Amino acid sequence: MTDHYIRLARRIPVPDAVPVVSVNPVTLPAPGRGIPLELRVTAPLRGDAVAIVLLSHGGGSSHYLQSKDGFSPLVDFYASHGFAVIQPTHLSSPGGGLGLDRDAVGHPLFWRSRIDDFELILDNLDAIEAQAPVVHGRLDPARVAAVGYSAGGNTVSALLGARALDPVSGAFLDFRESRVGAGVLLASTGSAEGMTDTMRERYPELETDFSRLTTRTLVVHGDEDVNPVATTRGADWHAEPYHLSPGADALLVLPGAKHYLGGIMGYSLAETDDEDPERLAVTQRMTWAYLRSALYNGDPAWQRATEAIRGDPALGSVYLKQPLLPPFRVE
Repeated sequence: MTDHYIRLARRIPVPDAVPVVSVNPVTLPAPGRGIPLELRVTAPLRGDAVAIVLLSHGGGSSHYLQSKDGFSPLVDFYASHGFAVIQPTHLSSPGGGLGLDRDAVGHPLFWRSRIDDFELILDNLDAIEAQAPVVHGRLDPARVAAVGYSAGGNTVSALLGARALDPVSGAFLDFRESRVGAGVLLASTGSAEGMTDTMRERYPELETDFSRLTTRTLVVHGDEDVNPVATTRGADWHAEPYHLSPGADALLVLPGAKHYLGGIMGYSLAETDDEDPERLAVTQRMTWAYLRSALYNGDPAWQRATEAIRGDPALGSVYLKQPLLPPFRVE
C-alpha cells in the first residue's frame, strides 16, 4: 500500500521502507502432524541480526488460499521496516491440507497443532535458513515476537504464557515459549465467560486463563468489532486479554474498525468486513512501533508512535498500564 492513500496516519513515524525478499514455500518435516509444515519467510533484502516475527492466522474461509500466502499488508510492512516474518499454514487453514477434513483429530481449530507449529519453527531456524539462502545467517533468534490474529491470537496468547484449556482432559496447560519476547494480539478472542453458550460449547479449547500471560504484549481491536454469535460482550470482549493479564501493558482501540482492522488480510480482498487504508496504516505503524521497542531495548519507536496519535481520536486510543506518556489514559 502506498502512502498516497493515507493522510492522518502519516503522523505516526516509521523509517523509510527497504526492499524485501520472500521465500515460499519452506517446508519442515513434522512427524505426527499428518502433513509437513509449509511456511513463507519474508525479510529485508539486506541487513544482519534481523529480528523475527511469527504470524499466526485466524480461522478464515478462503478455501484455496493457504494462510502463509495471506496478510500481505502486515507482512510487507513489517519486512520492509526491518523484521523477518515467518508465516506457517496451520492445519486449521482450509488450504492447509486438513482444514476441510471433519474426521481429522483436532478439527476444526487444531489448537494444539497450532502451538506445536511455532515450537517446530523455533527449533528449526537453521533448517529454515538452509532452504532460504537469502536469509542464511541473518536471523536473530534472540529477538523473536509473535503476532496472532483472531483465533491466532488465542494461539499466540499460549506462547506468551496464558494457560490453554485441554478440552479432552479439562486441565489448563502451560505452553509458554521462553524464546518469544513480545507479542501483539489483533482482534483476539477474550474470556470464555464472555462467549455465547453456542461458541463455548463448539470451541471449548478457546477457554484461556490470561492471568499467567506475563510476556510484554500489545492488544489491538476495533470498537465496532461486534459478533453476537461469538460473544455477549460486544467489541470489548477483544480487549479482555489486556484487562485480564499482567503482561499486556498496552491496548490500542481503533475507532470504526471491525474484525479485519482496516484490511490486514490482504489488498482489495473480498473476505473483509473493513477495508480502510487509513485504519490499516494505523494498525501497521502502531504494531510495528510496539514490536520495535519491545525487541530493541531503548528504541523510541513506541513512544514516538503514541505521542503522534495522542489527542487524536480519529486515529485511535491508546491505554497503558504504566504511566509512560502522561497524559495518556492510564489504568
